[in-house]
Amino acid sequence: MYAKGKEQSDTVTDPGFLSFFGKLPQKSPETGTLRLFHRTGTDAYYAVYGADALYVATHVYHTQSVIKYLGPGGKAAGLPSVTMKTTVAQMLLREALTIKQLKVEIWVPENGQGKKVSKFVLDKEASPGNLQAVEDLLFGDTDLTTAPIVMAIKIATTPADKTKLKTVGVAFADTSVRELGVADFVDNDLFSNTESLIIQLSVKEAILPTGTASGNTDRDVDLNKLKVVLDRCGVVITERKPSEFSPKNVADDLPRLLSASPESTSADASVVIPQLALPVAPSALSALITYLSLLSDPSNHNAYSIRTHDLGQYMRLDASALRALNLTEAPGNAASTTRNTTLLGLLNKCKTAQGTRLLGTWLKQPLVNLHEIRKRQNLVEMFVDDTNSRQTLQNDYLKYMPDLHRLSKRFQRYQASLEDVVRVYQVVLKLPGMIEALEGIQTEHEEYTILLEEMSLAKLREQEISLSKYSEMVEQTLDLKELEKHHFVIKPDYDPRLQELANKLTEVRDGLDDEHREVGDDLGMQLDKKLHLENNPTYGYCFRLTKNDAKNLSTKKYTELGTTKSGVFFTTKTLKRLAEDYKEHSDRYTRTQSGLVKEVVKIASTYTAVLESLDNVIAQLDVIISFAHVSINAPEPYVKPKVMQIGEGDLILRDARHPCLEVQEDVSFIANDVEMVKDKSEFQIIRKSTYIRQVGVVALMAQVGCFVPCSEARLPIFDSILCRVGAGDSQLKGVSTFMAEMLETATILRSATKDSLIIIDELGRGTSTYDGFGLAWAISEHIASQIHAFCLFATHFHELTALDQQLPHVKNLHVVAHVGEKTAGNEKREITLLYKVEPGISDQSFGIHVAELAGFPASVVKLAKFKADDLEDFGGDDKAMDVDVPDEVTDEGIKIIDDFLRSWATTAPTDGEDIVMSLEEEEEVSPEQQLEQLKAHADKFLPQIESNPWLKSLLAAF
Repeated sequence: MYAKGKEQSDTVTDPGFLSFFGKLPQKSPETGTLRLFHRTGTDAYYAVYGADALYVATHVYHTQSVIKYLGPGGKAAGLPSVTMKTTVAQMLLREALTIKQLKVEIWVPENGQGKKVSKFVLDKEASPGNLQAVEDLLFGDTDLTTAPIVMAIKIATTPADKTKLKTVGVAFADTSVRELGVADFVDNDLFSNTESLIIQLSVKEAILPTGTASGNTDRDVDLNKLKVVLDRCGVVITERKPSEFSPKNVADDLPRLLSASPESTSADASVVIPQLALPVAPSALSALITYLSLLSDPSNHNAYSIRTHDLGQYMRLDASALRALNLTEAPGNAASTTRNTTLLGLLNKCKTAQGTRLLGTWLKQPLVNLHEIRKRQNLVEMFVDDTNSRQTLQNDYLKYMPDLHRLSKRFQRYQASLEDVVRVYQVVLKLPGMIEALEGIQTEHEEYTILLEEMSLAKLREQEISLSKYSEMVEQTLDLKELEKHHFVIKPDYDPRLQELANKLTEVRDGLDDEHREVGDDLGMQLDKKLHLENNPTYGYCFRLTKNDAKNLSTKKYTELGTTKSGVFFTTKTLKRLAEDYKEHSDRYTRTQSGLVKEVVKIASTYTAVLESLDNVIAQLDVIISFAHVSINAPEPYVKPKVMQIGEGDLILRDARHPCLEVQEDVSFIANDVEMVKDKSEFQIIRKSTYIRQVGVVALMAQVGCFVPCSEARLPIFDSILCRVGAGDSQLKGVSTFMAEMLETATILRSATKDSLIIIDELGRGTSTYDGFGLAWAISEHIASQIHAFCLFATHFHELTALDQQLPHVKNLHVVAHVGEKTAGNEKREITLLYKVEPGISDQSFGIHVAELAGFPASVVKLAKFKADDLEDFGGDDKAMDVDVPDEVTDEGIKIIDDFLRSWATTAPTDGEDIVMSLEEEEEVSPEQQLEQLKAHADKFLPQIESNPWLKSLLAAF
């Protein structure tokens, strides 16, 4: 797997490289950058040195034996070095950029260097958000399933403004589709809106201005807070000089990039390009264009589009919601997109790369426009009802669609091949059948047919007409007969020069066949069974016989070329001449054809706009059909939810299930009803986290446009889903569990509105019981009484259930358990957790029983029971306290006790007489005498105590 023995010949004998490497700026994977050196030549390979070599040995080869130490000193003082084949280097680059989130540098030998290369120059730089330079090296013919988004962020600071609101300007780029975007918005000091935007766009990398050395300015404080948000979202941070965040040149630069460049001077470009009129975003846009070096690549000129991103057009999600709801792959685990452990993995029955990519985008951008949500739902319903059309479209058409965005980009850069031209041609051939399949969909709803026409059919027909000339061009230029052999060549009769060379090649092939027959007759060998004519990579055209058959070859007639296990290779004077002629004509044919291929690719590149438009239609159709496929093939079919306007209606789910859990093996999922009514039961307290998470997943699926795992569903549009679930440990990043918990909760309190859905699980576990309960109570009371959002609050604090006594719209729920009867000779009661949720508070805990079921040692279970019983005895039996007592009765009882204590503090009864004692006299009285005095004194108050119900229940508890 690794290149042996080459590194030392290049570097050990040339100390110049060691000196050169030692002067390079210190970078390593630990600081976020991987540096590779491309050793070119006949046997090209890649090498890494120093910390990079140790990283590759550990993470790629999983052994230290591949490390060589260069220079004097050997292992003790030498430079660690590891070499890799190109295929291994490509795998390393792909993982470093897309999973490990590292930046990459590729260095190549400096011009003029001889065999012993001592100096290199930086050739390519790439980062998780900017893969332009290495895209072809990384992905080759495979399809990109995620778009690399890089964002530049500028915070506008106003020293005189003492509020906690900030103005944020952002610019982002998706280089895979050549799109720029900007946004300007007001944010709070926790940058909640910025976090939502990062989630919506799936940002991989953020460009920030560097801070001051002191780090004490308001701008630096804001930048540090922003870095915390970016880190929480798994975004790589790249710092650039503040001078790059200047809008001075962007009015001149941007028109050169945009496809519809205005016919105007730069002075009034801001009028023509509305994005330049935004207050802060142009500064971020300037830094982004500089960082990506967009203007330095001529193929980018007049090729980009720009849009303004409206943060409010989608549901707001934060990083915590992404984790809590298991929307997409976990960090560092891209493979989870193909499993049912995430919502993306579950819903991804897409047949195309562009469909998968769009599905990931839709899940992070749930709609808040009711009209658009219903459009998607109606289309899904069409394909749910018509199974035949759904399967035909998936298996006969979508399955064969390439990633047209990627192909378009190759055409735009003139890097496409004839194979790419053919792949588009095959798509064009599929279009009539796809249109016919869509036209044949059966539905009872006429408005659905109109919708399908508007969303897909009309566009597909238009694109089919636009691409008809493309088909003619391919059929006129390419040799379609050769496609069956996977040969991608130009038709000989397309060009006179090519036809002439093709005729000469045909003559040579005929001569080769004639010579084959003559030699076969001379040797008495049957053609192709005994005597083989081959185009050998080493010898060119030659004959081959087995060793036994070649024993009697005449050395006068035949020239032996070599012998291998497969036989003896030989030639004749005529064959040698023909082979040379064939090679010469083939080379000329290839050179002539390559020029014609460039012409064909150039013509094909004029169709990129149509191809990208077609790609969008295919991606949307693929996702809609995927939704229908999942909805109908679930263990229990999904239903079409009834979605209402934002702020209207209640959240009612019947037989709701968690879509990912119900498809797991050996899981029998218990469906539950959810009923949250505004101003009556909008805040619900429960001890089951799965229950609250499934509500969030169902709400999100409904706003994405998918059917939901319920038997009936009715819910309003939510402007955001805000979650605080799990411990959220970030200790390796210097953030404690409790601090992470508080940061996520602060974001909820600052961001939530009455139209939000809040999901909180086990708040307050990261600190002491008393502090945790105090915080949980205060936070839940604030949400319930001030924000009035729909909220599901799972807690282990049983005391929190008392909140429903203060606020009428707070309701308690509990998980039902079946408790069996004790049997003879067995003191244990069998307990079955049914996971059925019902109203009210659980009257007992089954924690120890669950531990028993989990296989805890018997000694541990016994000790736990003993301690639990001990604590229960310490607390006393408080069942006598479960009496509703009026406030005035309680107040009266408190006054009686107060009078009793004051009276006893100043007097003590002895033989029925009141005697006033001094302190000295009191100290002489024994404890036994004091107890007798207390009893006698209590008898005087006994009638008042017995007449007060509250005092009677209090005494009974003791």
